[in-house]
Amino acid sequence: MSRSIVRQSKFRHVFGQTVKAEQSYDDIRVSKVTWDSSFCAVNPKFLAVIVESSGGGAFLVVPLAKMGRVDKNYPLVIGHSGPVLDIDWCPHDDNVLASGSEDCSAMVWQIPDHSLVRPLTEPVAVLEGHSKRVGIVSWHPTARNILLTAASDNLIMLWNVATGEPLISVDDHPDLIYSISWNRNGSLFCTTCKDRRLRVCDPRKAEVVAERLAPHEGIRPMRAIFTRDGNIFTTGFTRMSQRELGLWDPSRFEEPMALLELDTSNGVLLPYYDPDANMVYLCGKGDSSIRYFEITEEPPYVHYLNTFSSKEPQRGMGFMPKRGVDVSKCEIARLYKLHDKKCEPITMTVPRKSDLFQDDLYPDTAGPEPAVEAEEWLEGRDRDPVLVSMKGGYVPPKSRELKASRKNLAADSRAAPPRRSMSTCDAATLPPQLLERLLEEIQHLKAAVLAQEKRICDLENKLSQYANGTA
Repeated sequence: MSRSIVRQSKFRHVFGQTVKAEQSYDDIRVSKVTWDSSFCAVNPKFLAVIVESSGGGAFLVVPLAKMGRVDKNYPLVIGHSGPVLDIDWCPHDDNVLASGSEDCSAMVWQIPDHSLVRPLTEPVAVLEGHSKRVGIVSWHPTARNILLTAASDNLIMLWNVATGEPLISVDDHPDLIYSISWNRNGSLFCTTCKDRRLRVCDPRKAEVVAERLAPHEGIRPMRAIFTRDGNIFTTGFTRMSQRELGLWDPSRFEEPMALLELDTSNGVLLPYYDPDANMVYLCGKGDSSIRYFEITEEPPYVHYLNTFSSKEPQRGMGFMPKRGVDVSKCEIARLYKLHDKKCEPITMTVPRKSDLFQDDLYPDTAGPEPAVEAEEWLEGRDRDPVLVSMKGGYVPPKSRELKASRKNLAADSRAAPPRRSMSTCDAATLPPQLLERLLEEIQHLKAAVLAQEKRICDLENKLSQYANGTA
């Protein structure tokens, strides 16, 4: 009698769990723009969400620790004249964020460590070079200050945000670009396009080095991401509109390494990849579930692990970098699920009885230090990310002081000392508790002023009505 063999994997029992209600972020008006973006970006310090805004584009940035209800008067980041379509945190500075918008520009923002006390309207850099809406922004994984943007003009541009200058343009795509993903050391990136082709591009040569027509036969949008081994994981649709995933070797694009049909839902599957665990999480827009898979080096290469299900559908999703998870609870991933009016963290945990640090779950992961400078990368130098240990947990560094010049975004903290204003109350010298209390009092005062303004307007209206009635 044959005995069934169960595949051994330390991630076979990963389970998902929503946090308590008070640990969510409530009263967030998530953007209703019809664009296949995640609408959310998160890092170990901040949560950023693209929100509804009249008269332009805006997004909300709150410190991770500021859970609960978000004040409706909470200051936003406002600078774009059109709706914001995509946002991305810099992997080398947790206080720097890039945004792309329908106003044909991308902007780079410096977010202060504490909560915003007034709307942030001045970006550090404005990147203008596209003729149509900028739908994708993506930072280089290892080189300092290199940002990629892609727009509806079918053009991909690489920028040095320290100077605001465009470095490279790639114009090999004849139609709308759906997704872009860098490989581990940033020497290549892969794209999916409306012309149903999957391409691998060398950015420094500005050319396509490999391509595959219709990795998924359906005409619906595809997504593609590089794995740590240099293979490409894709999601798309079959000819019968079933959702499908695939794994491809760019050196042998003729046949897939794996091809799996999933279901008949019509939401685009957004893949989020964990290179340390070699796991991928699939989140469909409009779905109420998250599927996760493990990728291995032996056939059949892609192994289904489990599905996390909840009651409400997701509008978008944010994925925490590995250095932001809680190692004391054996948490290997954390996703931030967007509802219509709130953001709900979901933790992915491997059950372990021991309280000791689990070395096998937490290999050294990519840290915040860039591996190469922008000039070195342009000259052809490639290096893997600089790794940091997860033992004892990761503590985000304080914000680096940036020079006032917009042309010098990420000046090293070892550069010339920053100029300090001659204010009587310097925020940098205040204890964190006092600073937090002062900021909260400012918020309450602002709310009180707004309430009094509304009351005065109401009284003036009543007075004018009374005067008109007695005239």
